[in-house]
Amino acid sequence: MAAVRDLYEVLGVERGASDEDIKKAYRKLARELHPDVNADGDAEERFKEVAGAYEILSDPEKRQRYDAFGTTGGPQGAPFSDIQDIFDLFFGQGGGFGQGFGGGARRRGPRSRAQHGEDLGVHLTLGFREAVFGTREELDIERLVECERCMGNGAEPGTAPVACRTCGGAGQVQAVRKSVFGTVMTAAPCGTCRGTGQEVTDPCESCHGHGRRAEHATVTVDIPAGVSEGMELRVTGNGHAGVQGGPAGDLYVGLSVEPSISFERRGQDLFTVLDISMTQATLGAQVEIEALDDTEHLRVEPGTESGTVIKLKGKGVPNVNRRGRGDLYVTMHVVTPAELSKEERELWQRLSVLRGEESSKRAPAVGELRRPEF
Repeated sequence: MAAVRDLYEVLGVERGASDEDIKKAYRKLARELHPDVNADGDAEERFKEVAGAYEILSDPEKRQRYDAFGTTGGPQGAPFSDIQDIFDLFFGQGGGFGQGFGGGARRRGPRSRAQHGEDLGVHLTLGFREAVFGTREELDIERLVECERCMGNGAEPGTAPVACRTCGGAGQVQAVRKSVFGTVMTAAPCGTCRGTGQEVTDPCESCHGHGRRAEHATVTVDIPAGVSEGMELRVTGNGHAGVQGGPAGDLYVGLSVEPSISFERRGQDLFTVLDISMTQATLGAQVEIEALDDTEHLRVEPGTESGTVIKLKGKGVPNVNRRGRGDLYVTMHVVTPAELSKEERELWQRLSVLRGEESSKRAPAVGELRRPEF
């Protein structure tokens, strides 16, 4: 059986190398072997070996355990068949050091945990007609986008993240506490790696190791017809970029609507008031009213009383994302003239006499008109 490569040999350093020497050796090899800069067929495999070796030797506790057993095998004496067995011992699902070798899943290098990007919220105020008929708005926002220099992993090009030294690449830390119900084990996201399982030792110069950077953007939002005050629209994928290749969050647009001076809105129905004269209300008339779309003609029946409501079907607000519209309700308001000319006053007085109604001054009988006294 061929001898298993020693991790110090993988990095090209002596066993007594300092932490700084190990770090420098890793950076040099990572820059040479990174798949983005090296197209050799075995470069990626060698890069993973270098990353795995550095992950173990850069951690004091793991390095101490490795030095105790080297490449001859674990505490149970089972020999390593290849370098992957070493990685499985430290990173595999078989557990911690000394729990055997075969049970862990094969893996190379530190694990990565993608995280969903955060949602982003903005506020938009619409005019009354914009809310009724819909519109298209361009919103200027600031959001986090994936760093182009490091492709979102936070590491300077030519290097790569390593497994978090706090959580060992698990992305979470566990704690055991005692309670009245017995021993309880809890898990929480690791504060060092923010739950990603990875730690950046050589941060990207552009994003400072965060993998994301702030950027101004213009997002076009289509506002559907019929939206109302307090509604919230979701624009999928326009929030902050995800972490470690995770999906982007969403953009939520909260809506406010300016009131109308002509209409009161209740759901998808509209309400308005139309002033008509006493003669129109008495004798009937054909009148016009400015609705949302165009001018509507209304028939005022003779004897219409103030407060009479006429419904114009389908002349209200469109239903959001579906067919149909609400209705327009027109309340008739009979206006009593406040000022009359002398001739108008005489006519009203004569009308009161004909109808047998009392008035403030008796009008002359028909055929008895006299010149008004001044």
